[in-house]
Amino acid sequence: MRTLTRTTTEERRRLPLSTAEVVVRAADSGAGDAVGERFTGYAAVFNSRTAIGNPLRWGFYEEVAPGAFTKTLAEGDARMLIDHDSYYVVSRVSAGSLGLAEDATGLAVDSALDTELSYVGDLKANVRNGNITGMSFGFYVIKDDWTIETVETSDGQSAEVEVRRILEVRLIEVSAVTFPAYVDTEAELASVASALVQRGDRSAIERRAAFRPELRDLLQLVGVDTTDRAAGPGTEVPNSEIDREPGESTRESSTEDIKTTEPAVSTRLSRASVDLAMSGLAARYGLTK
Repeated sequence: MRTLTRTTTEERRRLPLSTAEVVVRAADSGAGDAVGERFTGYAAVFNSRTAIGNPLRWGFYEEVAPGAFTKTLAEGDARMLIDHDSYYVVSRVSAGSLGLAEDATGLAVDSALDTELSYVGDLKANVRNGNITGMSFGFYVIKDDWTIETVETSDGQSAEVEVRRILEVRLIEVSAVTFPAYVDTEAELASVASALVQRGDRSAIERRAAFRPELRDLLQLVGVDTTDRAAGPGTEVPNSEIDREPGESTRESSTEDIKTTEPAVSTRLSRASVDLAMSGLAARYGLTK
């Protein structure tokens, strides 16, 4: 087991509707009087193993440990957004309109819905119509650990896979999302890339890049050397902290000089994830795009 303590690249994880348990319900004043509506659900579920990429070749399995949000909930001021877009702030902890809590299941979300905001009315309609299909959260990893497990493959063979267990995070925001699953490989590659750089293990980067040319390209796009093996296994890559305050616009990242996909291939959400991953990678290595 290798435990890391570090704040580096912002990451995002998503839950489908069936797991997130998203509901818009009537709020109660405590005296039995209706006082508007609230949005409830789960942004994260504890001890639920998720495949990030292809764990048998270029990805890994991941779990969020109970207690991962304890410190950040006590100290932070997270927002609820729509599709990770800070132009659409639904609620905020410090404003008293957003409640976040750890329970036996995971990170529970309980948000007021102010329909004087037109996009909140749209959110309610989209939940009702099935267009909002899950939850997600944006975070920095503060502490995680990586282990190797042996699993049985579909053809009856044994294979070693890596498992990342997230022990502590700094929560930035939770979001109601249109695409709660990894609907394209691009989004998965961005998630793997950001986790690999956070891990800071050169050999782990090289091993996965050998399997996945697109991952190599994504890393090399911001100047990460995925071919030089002179450093040797386990060599730490440089580490410098980046930071995005809760609610800071995700539209700040410039994409003028970086072409990540062909037109009409990616969605806004997956493109934003890739832009965010690349910005984080560049910042971590002290590079300019």
